[in-house]
Amino acid sequence: MHRALRPTEDNSRVVHFNRKGETKMSLTFVRKLAAVLIAFGCSMARASTAIPDPSLDESRTKTAGRETTVLAAGCFWGTQAIYKHTRGVIAATAGYTGGTADTAHYSFVSTGSTGHAESVEIVYDPSQISYGQLLKIFFSAAHDPTQLNRQNDDIGTQYRSGIFYTNKQQKHIADAYIQQLNKAKTFAKPVVTQVVSLEKFYPAEANHQDYVSHHPSEDYVVKNELPKLAQFHATFSELWMDPQEGIQSKKGTESTMVKAAGAGVKK
Repeated sequence: MHRALRPTEDNSRVVHFNRKGETKMSLTFVRKLAAVLIAFGCSMARASTAIPDPSLDESRTKTAGRETTVLAAGCFWGTQAIYKHTRGVIAATAGYTGGTADTAHYSFVSTGSTGHAESVEIVYDPSQISYGQLLKIFFSAAHDPTQLNRQNDDIGTQYRSGIFYTNKQQKHIADAYIQQLNKAKTFAKPVVTQVVSLEKFYPAEANHQDYVSHHPSEDYVVKNELPKLAQFHATFSELWMDPQEGIQSKKGTESTMVKAAGAGVKK
C-alpha cells in the first residue's frame, strides 16, 4: 500500500507528463529546503554507531569491467537516485524483482501481493568501486534494514529489504556483512535484509525512472528521498558523483538541493 504522500500510479503519470505547471525552483526554495533538512535531519532510522566497512569484500580489479547486482531498499525512487550519484556505478535502473513478468507493473506491485520488491539494478565497474562498498551505502544511507516488509509509512512486502545476488561471491560477502553488523549490534535491532539469488529483474515504467531528478519538489520526495541523498553526500563524499559526471541535471534539481542540505549533515 502507499501512503498519501506518495502518488498513485495514475497521479505519478500526470505529474511526470505535465511538467509545464511545475513551479521553477528558486534559490530561496533551495535554501528553505536545506534549512528544513538540517533542522529535522534524515527521516530514515540511524544506526546506533557508524557503519563499519565490510570485513569481507572483493578486491578491486586492475582493469575496467561490468558487474551487476540488484538491491531492494523500499521505494525505488530514492535508491536509484543514490546509486546514480555513486562513483563507479555505470547504470542504476528502477524496477521489480521477485515475481513474474505478468505482474511486473507498478499498479500490480503496489498491491503487495505479487511477490515483487521495488528494487534497483546496479551495473558497476569493479575497478572503481567494490561490491562491499555498494552494500555499505545500502545499509548506511539507502534505507533502514531493520524494518520488516516496510520503510516508514510505505508498508508491504514490495518495500522489503533485499539483496539479490548474481554470483556466489556476492552472496558470501552479503551474508558475512549482515552477520558482522548484527554481531557488532550496529543497529538497535537486527538486520532483516533477505539475501536471495536473482532470478529476473524487470525494469519499471519510464515515468518511474529518475523520478527524484524529475520531481525534486514533490512532497514525498522532499520528505523521504532528498534526506537520504543528503545523508549519502555527507557520509560518502569521496564516492559522490557530480551530475555532469553522471546524471544530467538542470539547475535547481535534487543535486543542487542535496548539496546545499548536505553541508549541514554531520558525518
